[in-house]
Amino acid sequence: MSKKIASARISEKSSQLLQELNNSLPFDKVLYREDIEGSRAHAFMLAEQEIISKEDYALIEKGLVEIYEEIESGQYLLNGDEEDIHMAIEGYLTEKIGDAGKRLHTARSRNDQVALDFRLFVQRNTQAIADLLLQNIRTLTKVASKNTATLLPGMTHLQHAQPINFGYHMMAYASMFKRDYERFTSSYERNNYSPIGCAALAGTPHAINRKTTAEKLGFKAPTLNCLDTVSDRDFALEILFNISTMMMHMSRLSEELILWSASEFKFVKLSDKHATGSSIMPQKKNPDIPELLRGKTGRVNGNLVSLLTVMKGLPLAYNKDMQEDKEGVFDSVKTALLSLEVLNEMIDEMTVNVDEMNKACMIGHLSATDLADYLVKEVGIPFRDAYHITGNVVNVAEEKGLDISELIFEDLQAVDDRIGKDVVALLDNRASMNARQSEGGTSTIRTEEQIDALVTWLKEQQ
Repeated sequence: MSKKIASARISEKSSQLLQELNNSLPFDKVLYREDIEGSRAHAFMLAEQEIISKEDYALIEKGLVEIYEEIESGQYLLNGDEEDIHMAIEGYLTEKIGDAGKRLHTARSRNDQVALDFRLFVQRNTQAIADLLLQNIRTLTKVASKNTATLLPGMTHLQHAQPINFGYHMMAYASMFKRDYERFTSSYERNNYSPIGCAALAGTPHAINRKTTAEKLGFKAPTLNCLDTVSDRDFALEILFNISTMMMHMSRLSEELILWSASEFKFVKLSDKHATGSSIMPQKKNPDIPELLRGKTGRVNGNLVSLLTVMKGLPLAYNKDMQEDKEGVFDSVKTALLSLEVLNEMIDEMTVNVDEMNKACMIGHLSATDLADYLVKEVGIPFRDAYHITGNVVNVAEEKGLDISELIFEDLQAVDDRIGKDVVALLDNRASMNARQSEGGTSTIRTEEQIDALVTWLKEQQ
């Protein structure tokens, strides 16, 4: 007979190959904290409902606390041949306290137990990631506030387009991370319901009180339908999606940092702490951190697709396929937490090369659109005609080897005598940047408004 505590129907010892395929303890032991927390709450409820005796509850509570302390101290290593974290802790508890330990599993199943442990883990890390996002938003906002007048070539198609300020560019990423934060907090609220007490799939005939366990575990309430609950992994998919979206934003920022730190740009200089050298070229300083962040985005995307694929064809309720739900989440959570910490430190310590950004703004005729807008507003020329006139002015600048902002009045008049002398000042890149005063625009004043709005929002999150 098998000695496993959850194998009453099985009369032969499990195949070694089955054990290797089936056993999840090597990775789900990460959930020991959540498993013990859930068991303590469940035992409390059982005693309160007089389903187990107060004496048995006292033994269970004491034993679970001891096991937690032993795991934390490294005395109990969770490296045995138990099938999973749930059986490992229950088995060890029974060794410690005898028959009282066997009563802990009354009115629950591993189906609702694992759903509880996993949801607690996801909820806890959803909050941890959200907190780190706030930290990154604060850092981006701080960098932005110092650079609201720092000119930067704004680009489309990776081509110079219009002059913006560097603070404005940083606020674009702060806005992305704000949406990420809101996704995580929304997911936390939506998934803050307790699975425990659903048992295998249909509830239990024992007179339990699911509200008690929900309250003790910090949930808003018990889940509504037990059949859905034990087979629901939407909360896991949500954290994977939220991480993937967040990492996509981080990857976009990383790509720009990689470009900006290259010799062709030199817009920023990364701290030596956040770069590496070459094994053969002594002059090299490689932006490994943003490259790694960019690469890890593919990894977390894979974890999301993997779980979506596992879940897509499963009938209700629990199926063993769902054991594949955890490793990808554990990996993505670990990746997200580390990535946010290192990104925040790297942004906080990078150097902004204002002069290089200014020089780059003299390439690509960034203020050309201002000439077209002038012709429309001040002269009354239809925009499409103004567009072609401006194109001709750009051609003149190209022939002279100048930026459009460097042309003198006579150069402009030679193209179209309706161009007034006042346009020369408008073509200055700083004037062009500050002319964009519409709400959400790049002018220094509007950028400062965006920073103030985000600072106010950050205070509301505390």
